[in-house]
Amino acid sequence: MKTSLKDIADSLKLSKTTISWVLSGMGDEKGISKKTQERVLKYARDLNYEPNLLARGLNTGVSGTIGLILPSISDSFYSRVAREVESASEKNGYSMMIGSSHSEVEKEDRMIRLFKGKQVDGIILAPTKISKKETERLIEEGFPFVLFDRYFHDLDTNYVIIDNEESSYKLVSHLLHKGFRKIAIITTNPHLRTLNMRREGYARAMMESGVQVDFNLYGEVAYVNYEKNLFKVLDQIFENVPDVDGFFFTTHILALEAFNYFFERGIDINNGKYGLACIHGVPSFKVLAPKMNIAWMPIEEIGKNTVRMLVNAINAKMSKKKIATEGLVLSCELSLQ
Repeated sequence: MKTSLKDIADSLKLSKTTISWVLSGMGDEKGISKKTQERVLKYARDLNYEPNLLARGLNTGVSGTIGLILPSISDSFYSRVAREVESASEKNGYSMMIGSSHSEVEKEDRMIRLFKGKQVDGIILAPTKISKKETERLIEEGFPFVLFDRYFHDLDTNYVIIDNEESSYKLVSHLLHKGFRKIAIITTNPHLRTLNMRREGYARAMMESGVQVDFNLYGEVAYVNYEKNLFKVLDQIFENVPDVDGFFFTTHILALEAFNYFFERGIDINNGKYGLACIHGVPSFKVLAPKMNIAWMPIEEIGKNTVRMLVNAINAKMSKKKIATEGLVLSCELSLQ
Protein backbone atom coordinates (compact mmCIF):
# COMPACT_ATOMS: atom_id res chain seq x y z
CA MET A 1 0.00 0.00 0.00
CA LYS A 2 1.36 3.41 -0.97
CA THR A 3 2.47 5.66 1.87
CA SER A 4 0.61 8.97 2.06
CA LEU A 5 1.50 12.34 3.53
CA LYS A 6 -1.06 11.67 6.28
CA ASP A 7 0.62 8.36 7.17
CA ILE A 8 3.94 10.12 7.77
CA ALA A 9 2.28 12.92 9.73
CA ASP A 10 0.39 10.46 11.98
CA SER A 11 3.48 8.32 12.59
CA LEU A 12 5.68 11.29 13.52
CA LYS A 13 2.87 13.14 15.31
CA LEU A 14 3.36 16.22 13.14
CA SER A 15 0.93 18.15 10.97
CA LYS A 16 0.51 17.35 7.27
CA THR A 17 1.50 20.94 6.52
CA THR A 18 4.80 20.54 8.37
CA ILE A 19 5.55 17.31 6.51
CA SER A 20 4.68 18.93 3.18
CA TRP A 21 6.90 21.94 3.84
CA VAL A 22 9.87 19.75 4.74
CA LEU A 23 9.48 17.43 1.75
CA SER A 24 9.14 20.37 -0.62
CA GLY A 25 12.37 21.92 0.65
CA MET A 26 10.70 24.80 2.50
CA GLY A 27 11.66 23.69 6.02
CA ASP A 28 14.19 26.48 6.63
CA GLU A 29 11.91 29.12 5.16
CA LYS A 30 9.07 28.02 7.47
CA GLY A 31 11.29 27.95 10.55
CA ILE A 32 11.21 24.17 11.06
CA SER A 33 14.15 22.91 13.12
CA LYS A 34 16.95 20.96 11.45
CA LYS A 35 16.30 18.05 13.79
CA THR A 36 12.65 17.82 12.74
CA GLN A 37 13.54 18.15 9.07
CA GLU A 38 16.11 15.35 9.30
CA ARG A 39 13.58 13.18 11.14
CA VAL A 40 10.94 13.70 8.45
CA LEU A 41 13.33 13.15 5.54
CA LYS A 42 14.77 9.96 7.06
CA TYR A 43 11.32 8.53 7.73
CA ALA A 44 10.19 9.36 4.16
CA ARG A 45 13.31 7.73 2.69
CA ASP A 46 12.89 4.61 4.81
CA LEU A 47 9.34 4.21 3.48
CA ASN A 48 10.34 5.04 -0.12
CA TYR A 49 7.76 7.79 -0.03
CA GLU A 50 6.81 9.22 -3.44
CA PRO A 51 5.07 12.60 -3.22
CA ASN A 52 1.95 13.51 -5.16
CA LEU A 53 3.41 16.52 -6.96
CA LEU A 54 0.04 17.92 -7.98
CA ALA A 55 -1.31 17.75 -4.44
CA ARG A 56 1.90 19.23 -3.08
CA GLY A 57 1.63 22.08 -5.55
CA LEU A 58 -1.93 22.81 -4.47
CA ASN A 59 -0.92 22.81 -0.79
CA THR A 60 2.32 24.77 -1.01
CA GLY A 61 2.15 26.61 -4.33
CA VAL A 62 5.39 24.85 -5.34
CA SER A 63 5.38 21.59 -7.30
CA GLY A 64 9.09 21.24 -8.02
CA THR A 65 8.35 20.66 -11.72
CA ILE A 66 8.90 22.67 -14.88
CA GLY A 67 7.27 22.23 -18.29
CA LEU A 68 9.19 22.06 -21.56
CA ILE A 69 7.31 22.59 -24.85
CA LEU A 70 9.12 21.78 -28.09
CA PRO A 71 8.03 22.12 -31.74
CA SER A 72 9.21 18.56 -32.36
CA ILE A 73 10.54 15.87 -30.03
CA SER A 74 11.87 13.86 -32.99
CA ASP A 75 14.18 16.70 -34.12
CA SER A 76 17.68 15.82 -32.85
CA PHE A 77 18.36 19.45 -31.90
CA TYR A 78 15.31 19.74 -29.68
CA SER A 79 15.75 16.28 -28.18
CA ARG A 80 19.32 17.17 -27.18
CA VAL A 81 18.14 20.49 -25.72
CA ALA A 82 15.57 18.51 -23.73
CA ARG A 83 18.33 16.35 -22.24
CA GLU A 84 20.32 19.42 -21.22
CA VAL A 85 17.24 21.10 -19.72
CA GLU A 86 16.40 17.94 -17.78
CA SER A 87 19.96 17.66 -16.45
CA ALA A 88 20.12 21.33 -15.42
CA SER A 89 16.65 21.11 -13.87
CA GLU A 90 17.61 18.12 -11.72
CA LYS A 91 20.70 19.96 -10.47
CA ASN A 92 18.37 22.75 -9.35
CA GLY A 93 15.96 20.36 -7.62
CA TYR A 94 13.30 20.26 -10.35
CA SER A 95 11.76 17.45 -12.37
CA MET A 96 10.63 18.04 -15.96
CA MET A 97 7.44 17.47 -17.92
CA ILE A 98 7.74 17.57 -21.70
CA GLY A 99 5.31 18.07 -24.56
CA SER A 100 5.40 18.73 -28.31
CA SER A 101 3.40 21.39 -30.14
CA HIS A 102 4.16 19.86 -33.57
CA SER A 103 4.55 23.51 -34.61
CA GLU A 104 0.77 23.94 -34.29
CA VAL A 105 -0.30 27.09 -32.48
CA GLU A 106 -3.54 25.55 -31.15
CA LYS A 107 -1.67 22.61 -29.64
CA GLU A 108 0.99 24.91 -28.23
CA ASP A 109 -1.68 26.97 -26.48
CA ARG A 110 -3.29 23.78 -25.11
CA MET A 111 0.08 22.57 -23.80
CA ILE A 112 0.67 25.86 -21.99
CA ARG A 113 -2.77 25.68 -20.35
CA LEU A 114 -2.27 21.98 -19.54
CA PHE A 115 1.08 22.56 -17.83
CA LYS A 116 -0.35 25.45 -15.83
CA GLY A 117 -3.26 23.20 -14.82
CA LYS A 118 -0.75 20.61 -13.62
CA GLN A 119 0.80 23.27 -11.37
CA VAL A 120 4.25 23.44 -12.99
CA ASP A 121 6.35 26.19 -11.44
CA GLY A 122 7.49 27.53 -14.81
CA ILE A 123 7.64 26.82 -18.55
CA ILE A 124 10.45 26.71 -21.12
CA LEU A 125 9.10 27.15 -24.63
CA ALA A 126 10.26 27.24 -28.26
CA PRO A 127 7.19 29.07 -29.63
CA THR A 128 5.53 28.58 -33.00
CA LYS A 129 5.35 32.41 -33.10
CA ILE A 130 2.26 32.33 -35.33
CA SER A 131 0.26 33.52 -32.33
CA LYS A 132 1.44 35.10 -29.09
CA LYS A 133 -1.87 35.11 -27.24
CA GLU A 134 -0.88 32.60 -24.55
CA THR A 135 2.59 34.12 -24.23
CA GLU A 136 1.04 37.52 -23.58
CA ARG A 137 -1.25 35.90 -21.02
CA LEU A 138 1.77 34.43 -19.21
CA ILE A 139 3.27 37.91 -19.01
CA GLU A 140 0.02 39.39 -17.67
CA GLU A 141 -0.21 36.67 -15.01
CA GLY A 142 3.43 37.03 -13.99
CA PHE A 143 3.92 33.33 -14.70
CA PRO A 144 7.62 32.34 -14.93
CA PHE A 145 8.68 31.29 -18.43
CA VAL A 146 11.63 31.42 -20.82
CA LEU A 147 11.64 31.31 -24.62
CA PHE A 148 14.44 29.69 -26.58
CA ASP A 149 15.42 29.27 -30.24
CA ARG A 150 12.56 31.62 -31.20
CA TYR A 151 11.36 34.80 -29.52
CA PHE A 152 9.02 37.77 -29.86
CA HIS A 153 11.12 40.90 -30.40
CA ASP A 154 8.18 43.11 -29.40
CA LEU A 155 7.49 41.37 -26.06
CA ASP A 156 9.46 41.82 -22.83
CA THR A 157 10.39 38.22 -22.05
CA ASN A 158 13.31 36.06 -21.00
CA TYR A 159 14.82 34.37 -24.04
CA VAL A 160 17.88 32.47 -25.27
CA ILE A 161 18.72 32.46 -28.99
CA ILE A 162 21.81 32.11 -31.17
CA ASP A 163 23.53 34.81 -33.22
CA ASN A 164 21.39 33.94 -36.23
CA GLU A 165 22.35 36.82 -38.52
CA GLU A 166 26.07 36.78 -37.74
CA SER A 167 26.51 33.01 -38.04
CA SER A 168 24.66 33.00 -41.37
CA TYR A 169 26.78 35.90 -42.58
CA LYS A 170 30.01 34.09 -41.70
CA LEU A 171 28.95 30.84 -43.36
CA VAL A 172 27.90 32.48 -46.63
CA SER A 173 30.94 34.77 -46.60
CA HIS A 174 33.13 31.68 -46.37
CA LEU A 175 31.45 30.14 -49.43
CA LEU A 176 31.93 33.40 -51.34
CA HIS A 177 35.59 33.51 -50.32
CA LYS A 178 35.98 29.98 -51.72
CA GLY A 179 34.76 31.26 -55.11
CA PHE A 180 31.09 30.23 -55.10
CA ARG A 181 28.81 32.95 -56.46
CA LYS A 182 25.39 31.54 -57.31
CA ILE A 183 24.48 30.45 -53.81
CA ALA A 184 20.88 29.47 -53.14
CA ILE A 185 19.26 29.93 -49.74
CA ILE A 186 16.85 27.20 -48.65
CA THR A 187 14.62 28.30 -45.78
CA THR A 188 11.18 27.93 -44.22
CA ASN A 189 8.76 29.48 -41.71
CA PRO A 190 9.14 33.16 -42.77
CA HIS A 191 6.99 34.19 -39.79
CA LEU A 192 9.87 33.29 -37.45
CA ARG A 193 12.09 36.28 -36.72
CA THR A 194 15.10 34.02 -36.12
CA LEU A 195 14.87 32.51 -39.62
CA ASN A 196 14.49 35.95 -41.15
CA MET A 197 17.68 36.95 -39.34
CA ARG A 198 19.44 34.05 -41.08
CA ARG A 199 18.11 35.28 -44.42
CA GLU A 200 19.40 38.77 -43.60
CA GLY A 201 22.85 37.34 -42.83
CA TYR A 202 22.87 35.59 -46.20
CA ALA A 203 21.87 38.78 -48.02
CA ARG A 204 24.47 40.90 -46.19
CA ALA A 205 27.27 38.51 -47.11
CA MET A 206 26.22 38.47 -50.76
CA MET A 207 25.91 42.26 -51.05
CA GLU A 208 29.19 42.98 -49.24
CA SER A 209 30.93 40.68 -51.73
CA GLY A 210 29.38 42.55 -54.64
CA VAL A 211 27.13 39.64 -55.59
CA GLN A 212 23.56 40.54 -56.47
CA VAL A 213 20.90 38.70 -54.50
CA ASP A 214 18.96 36.73 -57.10
CA PHE A 215 15.31 36.00 -56.25
CA ASN A 216 15.58 32.86 -58.38
CA LEU A 217 18.03 31.50 -55.80
CA TYR A 218 15.60 32.06 -52.93
CA GLY A 219 13.93 28.81 -51.92
CA GLU A 220 11.16 29.10 -49.34
CA VAL A 221 9.78 25.71 -48.30
CA ALA A 222 6.29 25.48 -46.76
CA TYR A 223 6.85 23.63 -43.48
CA VAL A 224 3.73 21.46 -43.67
CA ASN A 225 4.71 18.49 -45.87
CA TYR A 226 8.14 20.08 -46.26
CA GLU A 227 9.55 16.80 -47.63
CA LYS A 228 7.48 17.11 -50.83
CA ASN A 229 7.65 20.89 -50.95
CA LEU A 230 11.45 20.89 -50.83
CA PHE A 231 11.64 18.80 -54.01
CA LYS A 232 9.47 21.37 -55.81
CA VAL A 233 11.58 24.27 -54.54
CA LEU A 234 14.90 22.69 -55.57
CA ASP A 235 13.52 21.67 -58.97
CA GLN A 236 12.52 25.30 -59.53
CA ILE A 237 15.95 26.59 -58.57
CA PHE A 238 17.77 24.18 -60.91
CA GLU A 239 15.35 25.07 -63.72
CA ASN A 240 15.81 28.83 -63.29
CA VAL A 241 19.52 28.76 -62.43
CA PRO A 242 21.06 25.57 -63.91
CA ASP A 243 24.56 26.65 -62.89
CA VAL A 244 23.69 27.18 -59.21
CA ASP A 245 26.91 26.42 -57.33
CA GLY A 246 26.06 26.65 -53.64
CA PHE A 247 23.39 26.01 -51.02
CA PHE A 248 22.88 27.67 -47.67
CA PHE A 249 20.36 25.78 -45.52
CA THR A 250 18.85 27.77 -42.68
CA THR A 251 18.07 24.55 -40.74
CA HIS A 252 19.61 21.09 -40.61
CA ILE A 253 16.15 19.57 -41.19
CA LEU A 254 16.03 21.05 -44.69
CA ALA A 255 19.59 19.96 -45.39
CA LEU A 256 18.82 16.38 -44.43
CA GLU A 257 15.82 16.27 -46.74
CA ALA A 258 17.83 17.92 -49.52
CA PHE A 259 20.22 14.96 -49.45
CA ASN A 260 17.28 12.77 -50.49
CA TYR A 261 16.58 15.15 -53.35
CA PHE A 262 20.19 15.14 -54.56
CA PHE A 263 20.25 11.34 -54.45
CA GLU A 264 16.94 11.00 -56.33
CA ARG A 265 18.06 13.48 -59.00
CA GLY A 266 21.52 11.92 -59.37
CA ILE A 267 23.33 15.09 -58.25
CA ASP A 268 26.76 14.58 -56.68
CA ILE A 269 27.03 17.33 -54.09
CA ASN A 270 30.43 16.13 -52.92
CA ASN A 271 32.26 16.58 -56.23
CA GLY A 272 33.61 20.01 -55.32
CA LYS A 273 31.26 21.90 -57.66
CA TYR A 274 28.91 22.96 -54.86
CA GLY A 275 29.53 25.01 -51.76
CA LEU A 276 27.43 23.84 -48.81
CA ALA A 277 26.58 25.56 -45.52
CA CYS A 278 24.02 24.99 -42.80
CA ILE A 279 22.87 26.33 -39.45
CA HIS A 280 23.45 23.37 -37.10
CA GLY A 281 24.04 19.81 -38.14
CA VAL A 282 23.84 16.15 -37.25
CA PRO A 283 26.57 13.46 -37.09
CA SER A 284 25.41 11.92 -40.38
CA PHE A 285 26.62 15.05 -42.21
CA LYS A 286 30.15 13.62 -41.92
CA VAL A 287 29.10 10.83 -44.26
CA LEU A 288 26.43 12.52 -46.39
CA ALA A 289 28.22 15.83 -46.94
CA PRO A 290 31.74 15.88 -45.44
CA LYS A 291 32.39 19.31 -46.99
CA MET A 292 29.37 20.90 -45.32
CA ASN A 293 30.21 24.13 -43.46
CA ILE A 294 28.27 24.21 -40.20
CA ALA A 295 27.39 26.70 -37.48
CA TRP A 296 26.88 24.42 -34.48
CA MET A 297 24.33 25.62 -31.95
CA PRO A 298 25.65 25.63 -28.34
CA ILE A 299 23.10 23.12 -27.04
CA GLU A 300 24.59 22.71 -23.56
CA GLU A 301 24.67 26.48 -23.03
CA ILE A 302 21.11 26.82 -24.29
CA GLY A 303 19.91 24.21 -21.78
CA LYS A 304 21.85 25.63 -18.83
CA ASN A 305 20.85 29.24 -19.43
CA THR A 306 17.17 28.62 -20.03
CA VAL A 307 16.95 26.73 -16.72
CA ARG A 308 19.02 29.39 -14.94
CA MET A 309 16.69 32.14 -16.13
CA LEU A 310 13.59 30.13 -15.27
CA VAL A 311 14.78 29.27 -11.75
CA ASN A 312 15.57 32.95 -11.16
CA ALA A 313 12.08 33.90 -12.33
CA ILE A 314 10.47 31.23 -10.13
CA ASN A 315 12.45 32.34 -7.07
CA ALA A 316 11.54 35.97 -7.74
CA LYS A 317 7.86 35.08 -7.91
CA MET A 318 8.04 33.07 -4.67
CA SER A 319 9.77 35.93 -2.84
CA LYS A 320 7.41 38.45 -4.48
CA LYS A 321 10.32 40.34 -6.03
CA LYS A 322 10.35 41.86 -9.50
CA ILE A 323 13.44 41.19 -11.61
CA ALA A 324 14.35 42.43 -15.07
CA THR A 325 13.91 40.06 -18.00
CA GLU A 326 17.03 38.80 -19.73
CA GLY A 327 17.71 38.30 -23.42
CA LEU A 328 20.76 36.17 -24.21
CA VAL A 329 22.34 35.74 -27.65
CA LEU A 330 24.82 32.85 -27.82
CA SER A 331 27.52 32.42 -30.44
CA CYS A 332 27.67 29.33 -32.63
CA GLU A 333 30.82 27.29 -33.15
CA LEU A 334 31.80 27.39 -36.81
CA SER A 335 33.14 24.32 -38.57
CA LEU A 336 34.51 25.56 -41.89
CA GLN A 337 35.84 23.35 -44.67
